[in-house]
Amino acid sequence: MKTNILLILILISGLANVNAQNNNLPYYQIPDYPSEYNEGTVVARLIDGLGFRYYWATEGLRDEDLAFKPSEKGRTTGETVHHIYGLTKTIINSALKKPNIPTEEGEITFTEKRAKTLNLLKQAADIFRKSDDLSEFTMVFVRGENTTKYPFWNQINGPISDALWHVGQVITHRRTSGNPFNSKVSVLQGKVRD
Repeated sequence: MKTNILLILILISGLANVNAQNNNLPYYQIPDYPSEYNEGTVVARLIDGLGFRYYWATEGLRDEDLAFKPSEKGRTTGETVHHIYGLTKTIINSALKKPNIPTEEGEITFTEKRAKTLNLLKQAADIFRKSDDLSEFTMVFVRGENTTKYPFWNQINGPISDALWHVGQVITHRRTSGNPFNSKVSVLQGKVRD
């Protein structure tokens, strides 16, 4: 009896902890749109849309969802989430005007990766939102002795669009693994319907 009560308390505590963390994450709903259109506000809104979709695509993923693989040669959902995390690091590095240099990062949990991804997207969107000249935000890749630079245009058709593509895959994978996307989420309105 005491073991069951202890187990229930641990489960409730864990759920409360997850809910508290989710409430602190950006993109539960999309931020209000800016009062003006310019280069920075349009790109920031694009990233906000990505963040909102990612939030809800990854909300409530179970271990079996993360392990789901659509085919023998395909990525698992967990691997796709990891790839989105990598694309997000490229986006934020451009916003911070830092080069992309391969680094070793220790293993992090799905929950940590999700939180980092959402926070990095929010940070990048906030930086771009304040800019009216995106040409200063190049993408720089350093691989050993080689450095390759791309104009911001490649950021749009590269990492940002690629991340949106992969978020759609996460949604499809989770549906196939029996855990569909929340039907109350309105990507048009950027909020959850009542």
